[in-house]
Amino acid sequence: MEFRTIFDSKRDFLPLLLLGDEQEDMILRYLDRGTLTALYDGGILRAVCVVTEEGGGDFEIKNLAVAPESQRRGYGRAMVEHAVRQCRGQGTRLLVGTGDSPLTLPFYAACGFRECGRVKDFFLKHYDHPIFEAGRQLTDMVMLSMEL
Repeated sequence: MEFRTIFDSKRDFLPLLLLGDEQEDMILRYLDRGTLTALYDGGILRAVCVVTEEGGGDFEIKNLAVAPESQRRGYGRAMVEHAVRQCRGQGTRLLVGTGDSPLTLPFYAACGFRECGRVKDFFLKHYDHPIFEAGRQLTDMVMLSMEL
């Protein structure tokens, strides 16, 4: 596996980033200020992750997406572990905000994140269409944290 930090042409990764965040204008709010990392394995793009510095020692995973054909093969966990390594020593906490979904919450819990709050009606207020995951409409954003 090879992790590459992407400095230029970040928008070239939008097709994959849209798997992690379905609305382009929401991605564009954090893409330029975030660190975009692409994970390649066998020369093939497998996953991307955007991490932002939020101040006060906090970093946040804003987007984590694994190509559909590469899912359930450890690439998502590898991206989280890479983000932790990159942020450790620079901050005190790594955050992630996600929907209340049976697909994502167990993944982040297995990676060591714990729920630390909720943003009520986030997906209803900030997205121009309903967001569904695992047959459930997302409403609140679940905030998770990990001490670095």
